[in-house]
Amino acid sequence: MLYDFPEMKSTCSYPCYRPNTTQSPHRKKKTEKIALVFFDMDGVLLDTVSSWRYIHEHFGTTNERSIIPYLRGDIDYLEFIRRDVSLWKKNGQHVKKKTIQDIMDTIPFINGAQDCISFLNEHRIHTAIVSAGLHLLADRVAADLGIEYVYANDVKVGSNGRLTGEGVLQVELMQKDKNVTALAKELRIPLHACVAVGNSCFDIPMLEVCGVGIAFNPEDSCIVQSADVVIKEKDLSRLIPTFQSFLLSSSQQQS
Repeated sequence: MLYDFPEMKSTCSYPCYRPNTTQSPHRKKKTEKIALVFFDMDGVLLDTVSSWRYIHEHFGTTNERSIIPYLRGDIDYLEFIRRDVSLWKKNGQHVKKKTIQDIMDTIPFINGAQDCISFLNEHRIHTAIVSAGLHLLADRVAADLGIEYVYANDVKVGSNGRLTGEGVLQVELMQKDKNVTALAKELRIPLHACVAVGNSCFDIPMLEVCGVGIAFNPEDSCIVQSADVVIKEKDLSRLIPTFQSFLLSSSQQQS
């Protein structure tokens, strides 16, 4: 395991999604050339802790009262999304979809994001976003960076162009491994030829099912325990040497 960080929180910012954060004993390590890399979005591709929080800060609202009930299992993630979206109003009305899009368009990319994705594309390695954030934002990120596949959640929009206050669930925050395994199966790529990059304990499921798990810009030590590679610096280009090492080891095995 490669470490590159001076300090790390010893506990999660919120109650962890599970009490046991040690690496899964059933994980199959990478044995061949990597073919598919999955990225979380917030804090990995984008320089923001949470795109949801970013929008709330714009409207002066917060979803703090929904977080703990969700983590306790009192509400599901679709209800969590609904409670979030219902708060985004102006003059008593739900805002327009374009308003949310304009807000999210101001979220900056994390350093090195384009270099990292360009490297993967040059080597014909598939790329995907798996985020519990909004599809509106993930689609923009994918288009700008050149990422092939997007899994994210959505909001419902009425005929008047305004949000209805309802959401569309496609990525369960605590079950990102389902999206990972689905795409790997669709592309006929073995999971041990996949890489997952995340920054929080909610990314652990996808790190554990992939052959290589990378904790990038980690929020706390929880995800570090489940990662093969840990990079603290907020620069995605720092992942390139790791990708190169697996490409090199593969070519050496074939020669």
